[in-house]
Order: sequence, then C-alpha cells, then structure tokens
Amino acid sequence: MSLLTNVMDHSLDEGYAEAAARKQADGTVGMPRNLRARLGLAAGLVLAALVVTVGAAQARVAAPAVAKEREELLDRIDRETAAADKLEKTVDKLRDDVSTRQREALKTSGGDGSGLVDLLSGATAVHGPGVKLVVDDAEEADGSGGDGPRESSGFSDTGRVRDRDMQRVVNGLWQSGAEAVSINGQRLTALSAIRAAGDAILVDNKPLVPPYTVLAVGDGQRLSAAFQSSLDGVYLSVLKENYGIRSSISVEDDVRLPAAPSVIVRTAKPSTEEGTS
Repeated sequence: MSLLTNVMDHSLDEGYAEAAARKQADGTVGMPRNLRARLGLAAGLVLAALVVTVGAAQARVAAPAVAKEREELLDRIDRETAAADKLEKTVDKLRDDVSTRQREALKTSGGDGSGLVDLLSGATAVHGPGVKLVVDDAEEADGSGGDGPRESSGFSDTGRVRDRDMQRVVNGLWQSGAEAVSINGQRLTALSAIRAAGDAILVDNKPLVPPYTVLAVGDGQRLSAAFQSSLDGVYLSVLKENYGIRSSISVEDDVRLPAAPSVIVRTAKPSTEEGTS
C-alpha cells in the first residue's frame, strides 16, 4: 500500500518537475511575448483552420458524386446479377429440353426394347426393390492403417474413402446383378466416371461428400448376398478392418433413382439411304 501511495503522490517524475520550473523562471512558458512570435502563431492557426475548412468543403461537395457513383455501381451489379440468373435459367431450360428430346429419340429408335434402352442408358427414372449401401470415412479419417488391400502407402492409406474404393463398390454391385445404381442421388450410366480431385470424389465431375449413399435396384436379398460374398464386398470388409471405414448394407422394398442429368450421344450419326442427301 505504501508503494501505491508513493506512486500516486509523486506521479510526475522529478526531472520533468525541475524542467517545468526552469521554463517558468525563464519566462518561456505560455504565450509568446514578442509581436513577431504572436503573429507567427496567429498565422499558423489561421492556416490550419483554412486547411480544415477547405477539406471539409471539398468532402461535402464530393459526397453527392460519390453517393451517386455508389448507387450506379449497385444498380449495375443488380442488373448483371439479374442477367446472369436469367441466362442460367435459360441454360437449365435448354438442358432439360435436350435431355427430353434425347429420351424421346431413344424411345423412338428402341423399338420393342425401348424400355430396356431407357433403363440401360439411365435416361429415365426407375424404382423398385433393391439395396441401400452407405459407405463413410473412418471416425479418425487421418489415421493410417497397417498392411491392407491398398497397394500404395502414405496419403492414400488413411481412413478416407477414395475414388477407387467407390469404383470397386459400384462395379461389385453391377456384377452382383444391379439393374440401376446411383451415388448420393447421382445416377450412373455406362459413361459415368468416378474420379478424385484432391480429397473430393467426383461422379461425372460433380463433387460428392461423405457419407456416400449407394442405391441399387435389383432383387434385394439376392443382390445383397451376392455383393457381400463377392471380391468387392470382401474388399469393403477389409477396408473396415484395416482403416476403420464404415459401411452398412440393407435390403429395401422400394428405392427410387432419378434419371441421369443428360444423355450425351458421342458417336451415333443419323443413317441416310443411298441416293439421298
């Protein structure tokens, strides 16, 4: 307490106190005494006031112009945003129209097997009995396992589900008798690709996030048993044992799969009869 009291009572350093006393004794404290110094001080104050006044006046004059430019910029942003939204809607509408025409063309050219063509090409939504397979990363996705079915080591040997894991799962379902397959609502076709971009899994260039829900239409009981006993089903079980990847499969009475976003015809050409152009 004595130290705090001493600090409060002697807050000004003694050196500063002595310097202030000397200035007061010399008469250098306070306003300038001669006329020249006073005029200089007055001129400085007038100049400072003039600078502040001019700055305030310029800011006041420029404020409406700045506000107008800001409003014009906001209006332009709104117009461009509306135009972009309109174009996006047009693109979606045209894409849907193209997909519809492609499906109609498949039905027309498919003859009696048009339904099978639609199913195999993914051009139509389907539903029926099947299985639901959920594959998810390990709880500690950055922990590496020991020797396992993956050929490489390091980054790939973690608890994350990789693109090649999903490739094997999907191929195993097809081989086990699946008639249609989707991953996280993304319908797979004969042209679908499952790839990786960094840590993300892409299906037809669309990123998916775990858990990965795989729906497959087929004879549920037979499909489930065939997949779990297949090499790909065993592969998934080994991933669970070695890396902690979680998976579960269940038989469903009715699963619904959407149509593929678009069916792209890459090499087909319209046939022409001889003698016609």
